[in-house]
Amino acid sequence: MSSQDFYLSYQGLPLPKETHSLESLNFIREFTFKGDDVVAVTYPKSGTIWMQEILPLVLNGGDLTPIQTIPNWDRVPWLEEKRLAVVVDQLTSPRAMVTHFPYNLMPPSFHASKAKVIYVMRNPKDVLVSSYYFHQMAGFLHDPGTFDEFMASFLEGRVLFGKWTDHVKSWRQTELGDRIMYITYEEMVQDLPAALRRMSDFLGRNLSEEVIQKIAQQCSFRSMKVNNMSNFSLVPKELMDSDKTPFLRKGVVGDWKNHFTSEQLAKFTSVIRKEMGKETYSLPWDLD
Repeated sequence: MSSQDFYLSYQGLPLPKETHSLESLNFIREFTFKGDDVVAVTYPKSGTIWMQEILPLVLNGGDLTPIQTIPNWDRVPWLEEKRLAVVVDQLTSPRAMVTHFPYNLMPPSFHASKAKVIYVMRNPKDVLVSSYYFHQMAGFLHDPGTFDEFMASFLEGRVLFGKWTDHVKSWRQTELGDRIMYITYEEMVQDLPAALRRMSDFLGRNLSEEVIQKIAQQCSFRSMKVNNMSNFSLVPKELMDSDKTPFLRKGVVGDWKNHFTSEQLAKFTSVIRKEMGKETYSLPWDLD
């Protein structure tokens, strides 16, 4: 099957038909944000599932009930996916949601609201590797081909939600002021309690150190991997085949070093550097 059998095109971006539809995309265009809504924004494979675990716990003071009883796609739904219309009326304020949308695709009510955003970035080399394995196990995505072929698709933006560089720049160049917080996957891996303290302060939750440590324990890779509400084990095998590769695969920093040849690294770095241009962000990784 061709990629057209798997994806629909929205504003030039390929989105999987299994989880998206024209109806779901129209629904979010008319969606009304509340002032206390919180949205975690990520480019795919940059920590989305992690944020679905973290946000409810930070917002509710560490109550584990939703994490243990509600699948992550219902407790913190994607804005652009079909499921939002089904569960939105069940969400209690402050509502937590996630999205892969670039900034320019956010609905009008978002811009008129005081909703807050946590934007999570990840080293694009690790994003590429994680996405490559995800495409291998996800039956609703097009076969990625070889790693070299998939890297070419990634750099050209012929992947879910387009180019990584376009996505990052769209959210780094907003005028949201104190409505947006930036953090990296790598910072969260290095010191999750510190990251949680920042999120707590940003969201005005004033969590105690005891609660911060409790949330950090619940949101560890080991805990999430065995939590059926978070590890996607409830998804039918024909859609996500964990026998090929587990959805929560490693959760580490720097796995790209096990996959890139020196030639691939040189090409990847050259393209990313050129497209980022003069954009300079304080990031905890080196492209080389």
